[in-house]
Amino acid sequence: MSPSSKQALFISSLIILWYSSNIGVLLLNKFLLSNYGFGFPIFLTMCHMSACAVLSYISIVFLKVVPFQKIKSRSQLLRIATLSVVFCGSVVGGNISLRYLPVSFNQAVGATTPFFTAMFAYFMTLKREAWITYAALVPVVAGVVIASGGEPSFHLFGFIMCISATSARAFKSVLQGILLSSEGEKLNSMNLMLYMSPIAVLVLLPAVFFMEPNVLNVIVTLGMNHRFMWLLLLVNSVMAYSANLSNFLVTKHTSALTLQVLGNAKGAVAVVISILIFRNPVTFVGIAGYSMTVMGVIAYGEAKRRFK
Repeated sequence: MSPSSKQALFISSLIILWYSSNIGVLLLNKFLLSNYGFGFPIFLTMCHMSACAVLSYISIVFLKVVPFQKIKSRSQLLRIATLSVVFCGSVVGGNISLRYLPVSFNQAVGATTPFFTAMFAYFMTLKREAWITYAALVPVVAGVVIASGGEPSFHLFGFIMCISATSARAFKSVLQGILLSSEGEKLNSMNLMLYMSPIAVLVLLPAVFFMEPNVLNVIVTLGMNHRFMWLLLLVNSVMAYSANLSNFLVTKHTSALTLQVLGNAKGAVAVVISILIFRNPVTFVGIAGYSMTVMGVIAYGEAKRRFK
């Protein structure tokens, strides 16, 4: 096998891992939170962050996937902590929304991330894009409005949490660019996850005790009644880390634009698989709205590439 064929096979394997990890953790989250009686989105997020902390340490310190980077100042640590809190908000909001919304609609709303990213970038950094780039965002938002009107399982609180999670995710990406823009204090994605994850666990721990006080009793009961409970939770947490790791590796070996294009396709695949598994009702209006959003995101990515 030629070197180019080996490289292509390696990248294809990474993409498959990224797809399966992202879609798998999304579907397992939905199953646990909505269909299994495990109604604890904050605790589930804490499990994800705990797995990310432990596995990031193993990957960087022992397996040396990337070089270990030290924190160089107290101000850098404060910036990482700020990012961690915002990241927690986005993940918790997304998990809460899955209790009330089908995965298909959750993905439709999540596809509006570029819209919020562009808005936050404009207001926080005064960075302007070409007018055609902003024009491409119109169908992104319009598609979600149409999909909302045609969603049989629409839930207002779930929708608010999903929008909040999406905007927090966009805010985090812009904030990351601002807070860690110094060349001397830049961290790659894996080292950033290594430091963010333990901070996230410390933030989420008191939230679990105050907002989900009976979580331990319910988990023990579920564990006794369902023998695969702990295995599901473990697999779900490991897949959450795998999604982050494969995201970093795919970006490293391809490009950010390729990741965005693959992400659009991933969302569509996740929608189809979730409908087949959970049998949630869909309408032509909802499908048309989601399709418009995806096309808008593709147009936005192409506009950004052409009008840099």
